[in-house]
Amino acid sequence: MARPVNRHRLRVGDGAVTRAVILTLVLATTGLALIAPLAVIFAEAFARGVPTYLEALARPDTLHAVGLTLLTALICVPLNTAFGIAAAWAVTKFSFRGRNLLLAVAELPFSISPIVAGVAYLFVYGAQGLFGPFLQAHDIKIMFAVPAIILASLFVTAPFVLRELVPLMMAQGRDEEEAAVSLGASGFDVLRLVTLPNVKFALLYGAALCNARVMGEFGAVSIVSGNIRGQTSTLPLQIELLYQDSHAVAAFAAATVLAGVALFTLVAKYLIERAERARGEIVAPRRPGH
Repeated sequence: MARPVNRHRLRVGDGAVTRAVILTLVLATTGLALIAPLAVIFAEAFARGVPTYLEALARPDTLHAVGLTLLTALICVPLNTAFGIAAAWAVTKFSFRGRNLLLAVAELPFSISPIVAGVAYLFVYGAQGLFGPFLQAHDIKIMFAVPAIILASLFVTAPFVLRELVPLMMAQGRDEEEAAVSLGASGFDVLRLVTLPNVKFALLYGAALCNARVMGEFGAVSIVSGNIRGQTSTLPLQIELLYQDSHAVAAFAAATVLAGVALFTLVAKYLIERAERARGEIVAPRRPGH
């Protein structure tokens, strides 16, 4: 005789004890790995009061590092945004031989250590590198200067906008673009009036992630910049220099700037995802039984 089917079988997490254990582990991990370090940064930065905090941020070398970091972001984010749009449009809206290879190459920075990328730039543009003799002969300085910082930052942040755009543009297909072309729209008009409005939230999210990574990049920049105090030190490198010099308050004060960028990125991510759901560009998963 067949045994009756239990339609009320407990799922993982339905039990009170299991749910309590899972929530405790998640909250404990979040608190120890995320919230506690951020709290320590701000607590140490303001430990001696607001005037000391502001004085630490006003150090000439720290201000130069902030300016250099902002300059790098102002150059890299627009360039990588344009690259991400162009590459995503090419990959998702056209069929051509080598399309998958192009996508794999564009995502290469995610699989390469930033330090390895920095060393690779040294072998290409350094004094003993591939183009080193040519650059020296024409008095062009790339390594251990601002151009090297920009090149390294461009490399490590290249895929961020692309990875946000490709899945959405693939899901949307080509119908709207083909309809616009059939009505006489030019390629630029199709991009500006059809494609970009449909992916604007993903584009903003990718640009926000790109900006956060540019401002926080350490590995590749530390190799190619030379970490020259007051000249080629970005904010992450300046924090390391201050900490090595036993200027802990100044180091934590500078770290609050990067922590603020990270928090701003999280808030921007939440607002963008909320706007996407409101516009129906992200469909909430259906619950079982509905």
